[in-house]
Amino acid sequence: MTLSTEHSHSSTPLDWKFSQVFGERAPGEDLQDVDIISSMGFEKSGDYLAVGDRGGRVVIFERKDGKYTSNGHLSRNELEQLDFSFTSHPEFQYKTEFQSHEPEFDYLKSLEIEEKINKLRWCDTQNGSQFILSTNDKTIKLWKVKEHRVKKVKEMNPNPPVCSENALLAERSFISGQDNPSFGNGYLLEWTEKMGSNTFPSQEVHSKIADIEDTARTRCRRVYAHAHDFNINSISTNSDGETFVSADDLRINLWNIEISNQCFNIIDMKPSNMEDLTEVITSAEFHPFHCNLLAYSSSRGFIHLVDMRRSALCDQSAILLQDGGSHGFKSFFTEIIASISDIKFSNDGRHILSRDYMNLKLWDSHMDSSPVATFKIHDHLHPKLCELYNNDSIFDKFDCCLSGDGIHFATGSYSNLLRIFSHGVGGAEGITIEASKNSNRKPLRDAAPRTRRSSLSNLTRGLYRLGNEHSSSGTNEFSCNLSSKLLHLAWHPTTNLIACAAGNSLFMYYA
Repeated sequence: MTLSTEHSHSSTPLDWKFSQVFGERAPGEDLQDVDIISSMGFEKSGDYLAVGDRGGRVVIFERKDGKYTSNGHLSRNELEQLDFSFTSHPEFQYKTEFQSHEPEFDYLKSLEIEEKINKLRWCDTQNGSQFILSTNDKTIKLWKVKEHRVKKVKEMNPNPPVCSENALLAERSFISGQDNPSFGNGYLLEWTEKMGSNTFPSQEVHSKIADIEDTARTRCRRVYAHAHDFNINSISTNSDGETFVSADDLRINLWNIEISNQCFNIIDMKPSNMEDLTEVITSAEFHPFHCNLLAYSSSRGFIHLVDMRRSALCDQSAILLQDGGSHGFKSFFTEIIASISDIKFSNDGRHILSRDYMNLKLWDSHMDSSPVATFKIHDHLHPKLCELYNNDSIFDKFDCCLSGDGIHFATGSYSNLLRIFSHGVGGAEGITIEASKNSNRKPLRDAAPRTRRSSLSNLTRGLYRLGNEHSSSGTNEFSCNLSSKLLHLAWHPTTNLIACAAGNSLFMYYA
């Protein structure tokens, strides 16, 4: 499948509409830091969506119309109502939530470990159960989500009638002069008549007091710990269904899902002298169907595609994707904004979508000299890079995603803006949607400075140099709200539906 053959089927841009919102704040309600969404991802079939937040919680949503597709627990009337209410796009509802991680303290390094969920990845479904990998800065956990059908009592008769067969037999045995005919199976004629007419009291009581509901139970199956010296920035499951990788700033480890006390280091970028450090790993992603191919991005704007069959330590890249056309004037911030924050494979496995601070780029793995398409996200912020550096906004990491057919791409920006582009369809400016029901909000002033975290990736991009000599004498005003940023989003695997996070709110849009 190639883009040239795919985008010919769609000659007009998609018409995006609002679908749903979860967790929208009331006017004047304060946003708690622990409630801010930090990761999300759709399950392979698209029937489930997992959302993680900074408080270490994982919330799972399930598709309404697809909930009972695999079983026949609904009555005919309920199925008819479900068909009548079916919409052209998926709608989701809350299913369950659980506490994945708790705050910890590393006494050996005197380091606090946040409970924030950095990444979520769905694993293959087994025996009707769902499995999710979740990670914070140091520890990865495998969670099993199993659906159970339970009965809940709505009303109870305090004096139920005696209705068991043994009680009826005992009562009849003490009645003399009873000459009613009986049958070989021990039943009297009147009892068989009652059985035929289905009038036993037990069945009547049961239909009144029982109500069947679906509940989900979660259990931690594996804990993969003590394998990363630096903060974990990404995890990715393999197409073989047995392994996954976890990546931090300098190393990528390969795990077997069933083995939690051992992993293999397949990429190590740590130099013998840390002063010689020039780049760090920012994201890692497995190929969608070739289990031996792995792609990872770096802070220098490179994408490395490695073949794990070549050697145990995959230091040599089979393919190196770099933008050879990005020449010209280079400033102190050039390398910082070139850092890639996220990469995603297309379903055909040939194309890779990457996001750096300013651009969204589409790469062809058969053409390593330059991207096949570049989409500018917020080019108007170029004159304000010094201010963005001083308040740490320049280190914000935006996710990217692409549609199942590989034609349409999406990412986020400031002021909670969702940016959607198409290759060969529509204009280069794409479509911009504000993730809010109130789209007429005015942009605010510059956001208040926040505490800069000591991250190795920030170290290499800033090189410990201050940009005072590059300070701008202009005003400190921005045309966007830096405190409201749409960092995390996911594209439904089978249809044009995007889930995106704005603060603690989850918005969904369909086309």
